[in-house]
Amino acid sequence: MSRRRTLGTKKKLALLVSAATVAGGGAFVMASTSNAAQTPKSASESTVCLGLATALGNNQKFIADQRADPDAQSEARIANREAVVAEIKRKQEASGCAVGESAQDSQTAQPSQPAQSAQPSDPAATAQPSQPAESAPAADPGGGAAASGQQVCNGSTVTLSGEGGAPAASSNQFPAGTKLKVTNLDNNKSTTVEVTSVSGSCALLNDAAFEQVREPGKFLIRRALIEKVG
Repeated sequence: MSRRRTLGTKKKLALLVSAATVAGGGAFVMASTSNAAQTPKSASESTVCLGLATALGNNQKFIADQRADPDAQSEARIANREAVVAEIKRKQEASGCAVGESAQDSQTAQPSQPAQSAQPSDPAATAQPSQPAESAPAADPGGGAAASGQQVCNGSTVTLSGEGGAPAASSNQFPAGTKLKVTNLDNNKSTTVEVTSVSGSCALLNDAAFEQVREPGKFLIRRALIEKVG
């Protein structure tokens, strides 16, 4: 009788060990699946991530430009933009995006856009895509009547600078005090803001201004109409 009990106990132990092994394997599979599901999205996989990556790239370019050619205000500007960069990275993490991924809002995105921006315009608009036509209004400190309502930044996408405060814009094309009207052609929302600082892009909106024209959950406006109105 005692021998049978001993064999029964061994069988029970073997069964317990097998069950633990199976459970451990299942837990490993579940953990692997969970980790795979949490893999951060890249800019190419998400419009939200692309918008944040563009915002990050523009701010990083601005910082690099300030360090390459500093002036009396560069140190303060760089400190401000470094805080903005940190905030954008927090938004990337919260949105499930790859933290630190950046993309410049550069001229590479513009060749596919001229046909879009030229369609509603008359033939005279064909002169606008060239850089001299863009820079000429910015050089006019008086903002004359001829420049009012002129379309600028042709083909540019619009994203946020990450800066707080009242609705405003920053630009590398127009001086402080210039007024720009930005329209999101995907939802027909627009905002008119004043340029208050320098950036690494033709037109960047701060958080408050971007909220006025954004689509829910997006950090990039692909189809934007930007006009110089003052």
